[in-house]
Amino acid sequence: MIKGFKEFIMRGNVIDLAVAVVIGAAFTAVVTSIVENLINPLLGFLFKADSLDNALVWTVGEAQFKFGAIIGAIISFLAVAAVVYFVFVMPMNHFKERAEAKRKAGQPDPEEPETELTVLAQIRDLLAEQGPVAGGPGAGRHAGD
Repeated sequence: MIKGFKEFIMRGNVIDLAVAVVIGAAFTAVVTSIVENLINPLLGFLFKADSLDNALVWTVGEAQFKFGAIIGAIISFLAVAAVVYFVFVMPMNHFKERAEAKRKAGQPDPEEPETELTVLAQIRDLLAEQGPVAGGPGAGRHAGD
């Protein structure tokens, strides 16, 4: 049981997930600050409100529908997605492509793998080149037999 747990913990994807959670939390703080301190005041100025939470509020009776808060959450999500893509995903894909191109440049193109059929055909051709084998079929026969 301990061995299985150790193997689970040592897998690369568990460590990658832990790193992603930590980095995600750090970027969430940065993006939240940008949204709350830059984007919300700018949009609040455009909509004549203190922040997006108080912009585009639709009141029906006692209920308040805060469309500005929804827009703020969407902007926050898009900001996080943009940071993750442009800071992590795009550069990593670029580095992977460069590494793959370097690896392929130093190696010849892989040949097709040999199948049983091609190996058997090679054996047949080699046997045909050698001619009849002593003691094999047809060996020791004479024309008059």
